[in-house]
Amino acid sequence: MDALERLKQLTTKISSYELKRSENLKRLKELFEKLSLFKKVHDFNDIFTYKALNLSGISLQEENFGRIQEGKYLQLLAITKVDGKTKNISLGYFGRVENASQALRSEIVEFVIRYRFEKSFLTLEHYFHLLEKIEANEEL
Repeated sequence: MDALERLKQLTTKISSYELKRSENLKRLKELFEKLSLFKKVHDFNDIFTYKALNLSGISLQEENFGRIQEGKYLQLLAITKVDGKTKNISLGYFGRVENASQALRSEIVEFVIRYRFEKSFLTLEHYFHLLEKIEANEEL
């Protein structure tokens, strides 16, 4: 494969990622509203200030993905730092997981995965800009 062909493939891949990212953000905003997360986080973009989002009551591990943990409460948790300590903040409490509808459980899982997808892009951009600074200064 020649250099031009590799460049075309790379360009296609980057374009598809940007398209997927745009679609992801649109759906993420819809779910943000639908799950009433604006009650705890007034501005949608502020959800990205959290270190991460996690979920209790439903497994997100690949081998058990989507499996409920009966007897647990379904909560959407934001992980943040307060006074230098990691803290979980509930963004949404949805009762006992086994009592939540399948549709609601699916939307919550989808929200977390879509959040993590966008957060990975933001992290990538952050490190890209840091590398640019290093390359521009060459000395730290």
